[in-house]
Amino acid sequence: MINTKTYVAVTDDHVLLRRGLANLIRSLDDYDVVFEADNGKDFIEKINAQMLPQIVLMDINMPEMDGYDTTLWIKQNHPEIKVLSLSMYDDEQSIIRMLKCGAKGYILKDIEPAEFKKALDELVRKGFYYSEIVSGKLIHAINSFDDQEKKIKKLMPLNDREIEFLKLTCTEMTYKEIADKMYLSARTIDGYRNDLFEKLNLKTRVGLVMYAIKNGIVSL
Repeated sequence: MINTKTYVAVTDDHVLLRRGLANLIRSLDDYDVVFEADNGKDFIEKINAQMLPQIVLMDINMPEMDGYDTTLWIKQNHPEIKVLSLSMYDDEQSIIRMLKCGAKGYILKDIEPAEFKKALDELVRKGFYYSEIVSGKLIHAINSFDDQEKKIKKLMPLNDREIEFLKLTCTEMTYKEIADKMYLSARTIDGYRNDLFEKLNLKTRVGLVMYAIKNGIVSL
């Protein structure tokens, strides 16, 4: 019989949570766990080129090597592996940073088992998955660009300073740090942000990031 299981690695420094997730995955007919890791460094040491996981369940905050750096390492060394970020954080900066590092999915740790199974299935079938709360911040922004393209084409093109600000917005820097980087006041940076919100018909920093990605100003 041909083995059609999808193999998953679980990387989380909380032992009880990690083992609970591993047991949950093993209870699913279509999935199995190849190994568990305490952190990113442990993950790299355990990964075996003869038995690569197809999905890595990745915590963000871990000692020695966190989820951001580990996800980036996977993107650079094994881009075929899909990273599903599992986090307690639903803030924009954490989501943006994990996506920039290469995560294909982002779910919260209070997710229901049925939703968790759906996340795995979507990763296998579509190549990406975002939880409902993340979808509200990201997927809607992506989809809305198609409806806004005609409006955007009528707008004045972005100037160099606006493009510089937009690029920095796609980093994990705070607005205050962006102001310092651009040698501008916080009030001026707020003005750039609000002008772009109005010009591009957007409402959030995530919207700005997704606009920058879609229009080739930055790339994941």
